[in-house]
Amino acid sequence: MTCGACCAAYRVSFYWGEAAARDLPEALTEKLNAWLLCMKGTSQAQPHCAALTGTIGGQVQCSCYDARPTPCREVQEGDDQC
Repeated sequence: MTCGACCAAYRVSFYWGEAAARDLPEALTEKLNAWLLCMKGTSQAQPHCAALTGTIGGQVQCSCYDARPTPCREVQEGDDQC
């Protein structure tokens, strides 16, 4: 809730069917190819997930936390992606 670094450092790509299965808002995703979506904003040279609200290093929150895709669920505090 205070870091948010992973949401502003990595492309978050996942199988397109997961978005509908989790009720992830379409406005928060971008199509990468026929099979993959990514979280909007994470496919940029300087990624920043559109679902991330607040200030990194201050107070942040994921606006779609309950619907977040698998890559977001797999990141754990202190792991290699953190």
